[in-house]
Amino acid sequence: MEMTIHPIDIALIVGYFAVVIGIGVYVSRQTKSGDDLFLAGRALGFGVIGFSLFASNISAQTLIGLAGDAYETGIAVSAYEWMAGLVLVFAAIFVLPFYIRTKISTIPEFLERRYDGRVRLYLSSITIFLSIIVDMAGGLYAGSLVLDKLFFPGQGGEHLFWFCLGLGLFAGIYTAAGGLKAVVLTDVLQAVILIIGSAAMGLIIFDKFDWSWAKATAELPEGHLSMIRPADDDVLPWPGLLLGVPLIGFYYWTMNQYIIQRALGAKNLEAARAGAMLGGALKLLPLFIMILPAAFAISLFPDIENKDQVFPTMVTELLPVGAVGLVLAGLIAAIMSSVDSTLNSASTLVTLDFIKPNKPDLSPRQTVFVGRVCTFVFMAIAIAWAPQIKDFPGLWNYIQSAFAYITTPLVAIFLTGLFWKGAHPKAGFWALALGHVTSAALFALGPIGGVINVHFTIMAIVLTVWTAVLLVIVSLVLGQNFKLAQHVTWPPDEKSTDMRPGGMLSDYRLQAGVLVLLTVIMVLVFW
Repeated sequence: MEMTIHPIDIALIVGYFAVVIGIGVYVSRQTKSGDDLFLAGRALGFGVIGFSLFASNISAQTLIGLAGDAYETGIAVSAYEWMAGLVLVFAAIFVLPFYIRTKISTIPEFLERRYDGRVRLYLSSITIFLSIIVDMAGGLYAGSLVLDKLFFPGQGGEHLFWFCLGLGLFAGIYTAAGGLKAVVLTDVLQAVILIIGSAAMGLIIFDKFDWSWAKATAELPEGHLSMIRPADDDVLPWPGLLLGVPLIGFYYWTMNQYIIQRALGAKNLEAARAGAMLGGALKLLPLFIMILPAAFAISLFPDIENKDQVFPTMVTELLPVGAVGLVLAGLIAAIMSSVDSTLNSASTLVTLDFIKPNKPDLSPRQTVFVGRVCTFVFMAIAIAWAPQIKDFPGLWNYIQSAFAYITTPLVAIFLTGLFWKGAHPKAGFWALALGHVTSAALFALGPIGGVINVHFTIMAIVLTVWTAVLLVIVSLVLGQNFKLAQHVTWPPDEKSTDMRPGGMLSDYRLQAGVLVLLTVIMVLVFW
């Protein structure tokens, strides 16, 4: 796969880096406190929240993985994209009021208010591990792998470490300097580049079929354009789509610090809700600009053996000068938006959940310094681990597939504690620990041992229900003699002015209805 990068393409990429550096330098001059570094001074509007939610979610793994899965199995993989919109609607209505009302800085802090300090440290530790080892290192590795193959084809990944180092340092420097505000502002730029670059790729592929839907779909395998699969489907069974995907998505979009931190930085509840709705609407786009083009590519390139080569093949074989630079800038933007988000969120968790509680007298300047040190430490860990992933493919697959097993017990105690006031504060930790013992046993019997053959989305349902049952049992054993903190269970305080909807167009209920309607129409069209 030979390729020459044209000077115009290089100029586009260099221009992207220059703009991002400029944003980082500008914002760093305004970063003076922990709130500035970690929550952008709690002054974010809905636009930057929505675009940042979209950009932070679209990583290099997403671009490569969506293209590969769509090429190999069809558009069913799009469920992980459009289902995010429904999860964000739920979060905007039922969860964000508590986050904004309590003015928390981290999600573990909210669970400490609902349960106790053990749950806070438990969730924070798991989130940091997943952020550094899976999200950040995985993003660096996947992106560097593609860049290495595009710039140095046929050399066996000799430059992989240097790409990881360069991308990691670049993201680390502007994240440490500008904090969340730099992250979300660059995410807006990166979201626009991602959308334009992916749309350009899709239009070019559709042009190969003379803009004819009939020609584009004529040679596709049966079921390639069907979202809803049979209950025994290996890719995505419909029960797992209906319940398992939303449960996994709930953790990702509502409890994952590196995603929800944007909403925590909102200037008010209305901005947080509108940002969530905008992010959900943008998540409808990947089906059309990323997934369908890759699904059609099987007719153009029927002999690709490794699905991870689908995205690089489309770039090298189809794109003209200028478009290559645009798509590569989009790829780099995807890497940056996921890496900078995980860096900022991980440093936030360590500083505010581990260091600040033990050193409450830290000044704002000292808090910023600690946060920046944490950013560089995590950056170094991710850079060191990322190139090693290629030597441990089995371990890497296990870690990624373990996501559903790790996160769903957390979802269970969050949702049960939110909607049931009888959940005992001391029961959260024990239900979580027992739930993870169960999930570890099932993971050993399933993905590792092969004794149990149950799709992970179905297992997500089982583990969520089981952990919720454990929470109820332990709460009943401990008794109901306890007092809850304020604003940690449904319903929220309706007297808050933040809870009142604004004009018709700014009414979150209307926004939610439109988003749900668009999602339903899209699913029915591609049923």
